[in-house]
Amino acid sequence: MHPSRVVNIEDLRALAQRRLPRSVFDYLDGGAEAECTLAENCRAFRDVLFRPRNAVAIGVCDLKTRVLGHELSFPAILAPVGYSRLMHPDGEIAAARAAGEAGTAYILSTISGHKLENVKAGSQGPVFYQLYLLGGREAAEGSIDRARRAGFSALVITVDTPVAGMRERDPRNGMKQLLGTSWFAKVPYLPNILAHPGWLASFLRDGGVPKLENVVTPGKGAMELVDVGAALARATVTWEDLRWIREVWSGPIVVKGLLTGDDARRAVDVGASAVVVSNHGGRQLDSVFPSLRALPEVVAAVNGQVEVLMDGGVRRGADIVKALCLGARAVLVGRAYAYGLAAGGHAGVVRALEILRSDVERTFRLLGCPSIAALDRSYIELPHAWSIRGASHAVSS
Repeated sequence: MHPSRVVNIEDLRALAQRRLPRSVFDYLDGGAEAECTLAENCRAFRDVLFRPRNAVAIGVCDLKTRVLGHELSFPAILAPVGYSRLMHPDGEIAAARAAGEAGTAYILSTISGHKLENVKAGSQGPVFYQLYLLGGREAAEGSIDRARRAGFSALVITVDTPVAGMRERDPRNGMKQLLGTSWFAKVPYLPNILAHPGWLASFLRDGGVPKLENVVTPGKGAMELVDVGAALARATVTWEDLRWIREVWSGPIVVKGLLTGDDARRAVDVGASAVVVSNHGGRQLDSVFPSLRALPEVVAAVNGQVEVLMDGGVRRGADIVKALCLGARAVLVGRAYAYGLAAGGHAGVVRALEILRSDVERTFRLLGCPSIAALDRSYIELPHAWSIRGASHAVSS
């Protein structure tokens, strides 16, 4: 089936699963440890119910919002997804191009196989750079300078990766061995790779395992992709790091990976312009709150001082609308578009965005709500359990 014919994001997921070797698909699809948080991210949206206003005629439905000074055509931004070039040779360039065509923003991961300059040149919309401190401070300052000169308009600092989460699917599939240089170590995992000749042919035409073109250590060149897991353990971002990053980057800073009001207030204190409520798509610490459930606490904590975004579990436009009702300015979508990228490159990302946009507009019309500006918490009912998180963090509908 061509991506243009799919009905929902789950259809794109099924196409991606058929096209990709298990090792690559499971990297995209999986989560940490028992994958409790991965599942809860999606289930949390199902727990929130709508309260529509019926017998309301909606003419033009205004889905536009502003994030960090950029007007977006609808409230979904493409989240940073590492290893995108393994999913499709066009990887980050295709995703950024599709985002620009849809009138929204794209966030480029540090773990990118394409040079940041080429990704920015491929998009007509705003592009932000997501920063890990891979390679140390000197390498990070180099990529920040390149991002500035290339025209990236915001820096997104991910703070929830002091080490890589234990994503159990990856060692079972031999992800480390397949990315390594030893052919002997690859042998046990090759049958599934060979069972996907279309993907394998495009991977080999693209030159094989790409380097991290935006992590350039002076005197060593671009970092090898296989080094990422070990490097993250030496690249923890601290609040003090945010202070020196603020000194070398004059544009907006977004702090991504917060789940508590206390951390959100610290982000405000160090000069963030926005925060992202995120548990890294359930890929880091398992058994934390789903992002949607953590969202109200963070919104209350920042009290309008900075913009609040969220990611985690978004698969439908209704999910986006529920997040907006709880105070998010916009959401970040990761797997939802990455499935499309894996299924059909640029065309697959285009289709993912078409599906989500259509879902959002239909949901607004069925709610009897004409615009994002008119949307508030009165359009949803929260589960009673959400109101007993703790005396100091109560959430009510």
